[in-house]
Amino acid sequence: MRHFCSDSAESYAVGTVDVARWEQYALEGTLPFQAMWYTVPPASSSPQDCHPEVELSIVISGTAAVEASGEVTEVAQGSAFLLSSEEAHVIHNRSPEVPLRVFTTYWMPLQPPPAEPHSTAAVVTATTAGSPAKAAEGIQ
Repeated sequence: MRHFCSDSAESYAVGTVDVARWEQYALEGTLPFQAMWYTVPPASSSPQDCHPEVELSIVISGTAAVEASGEVTEVAQGSAFLLSSEEAHVIHNRSPEVPLRVFTTYWMPLQPPPAEPHSTAAVVTATTAGSPAKAAEGIQ
């Protein structure tokens, strides 16, 4: 067994967020994912992030206000959130007193994210069974 202690991990700042990545433990090739802990100070937010990895996060302490896909979702201590590949996100700590601590695993998706649907205009050419108005509406 190996024990990984977040309190003694080497960390660095990303904006106001303290990040401790598991690369420091020399685990290359032994796990199918990467991992990290991060702490968002009280009344602070992470910088906006967007990356190709899928990200699964568990809130260790505090409550995360996860801003993604145009919505903000409150994620309480002991709960988890999953971010898709290339999903832009910001993690907010709305508490004025309690640091937000999160454990995150991340990995490259097994399949690339689906392409954005292309907007295509339907062209109606029917004119035989009705009026031009009905043909314009796509009714034949």
